[in-house]
Amino acid sequence: MVSEISKETCPRPFLKWAGGKGRLIQQYIPYLPKNYQNYYEPFLGGGALFFYLRPQRAILTDINAELITVYRCVRDHVEELILLLKEHKLRHGKDYYYSIRANSSGNDLEKAARFIYLNKTCYNGLYRVNSQGKFNVPLGKYTNPNICPEDLLRAASATLTTSKIKQADFTDILNYATGSEDFVFCDPPYHPVSSTSYFTSYHQSSFSEKEQEKLRNICAELASRGVKVVICNSDADFIRNLYKEIEFKIYIIEAARSINSNIQKRGMVKELLITSY
Repeated sequence: MVSEISKETCPRPFLKWAGGKGRLIQQYIPYLPKNYQNYYEPFLGGGALFFYLRPQRAILTDINAELITVYRCVRDHVEELILLLKEHKLRHGKDYYYSIRANSSGNDLEKAARFIYLNKTCYNGLYRVNSQGKFNVPLGKYTNPNICPEDLLRAASATLTTSKIKQADFTDILNYATGSEDFVFCDPPYHPVSSTSYFTSYHQSSFSEKEQEKLRNICAELASRGVKVVICNSDADFIRNLYKEIEFKIYIIEAARSINSNIQKRGMVKELLITSY
């Protein structure tokens, strides 16, 4: 279901995103459904698989309202957004970064430009908020950050044109995906494989074991409707057992871990790709 597009304008994620799937897609391909009409992604993040597949009909959702504002502005107002990003690029520096980080006011376009600017200049491209929901990542050490990737943003805008984009909890997917013509890809916050591997600050509410169980139940409901469901998660016994209970297929994927406070723990790690079919 991949639409035709020239190599010169081939879209890909325009945001840096922890856990982004761009490097894993080639491993995913053998397990993805070959035929579907409607694509749904309830944990949008960087949208790597969406930009690879380029489906004609998609509903893209995420609980992160700021992220959804960015995608809507890229889709609907990309040229105005580019102008604001050029201004950020001209003024970029340490003091400017922290002044922008501290100021979350403005209209949707200004908020979207702020989000992209911070994403391109913060440490490791992390999105992390504190308990008050405020972005708190320090400035990264970049010589010449690509604050305004014009061609990439325009390609993303063109790809998003036919997509519906909304802020919603993942449970909202039950309102849309109803049958065998539907494909749902779930990339939730991963379950920690150790007591030191928690990363729950993507949103001010954490993604607990209860949330993982709720997602599993939703995936089971979708599968009972004939929907094609794909889930990725950490290779943890808890996750394996959740999906074995509903007889989903489980495959091993080799992923590179690049974000860890201990450099020795960066490298290849096993993840799970889970399918309903």
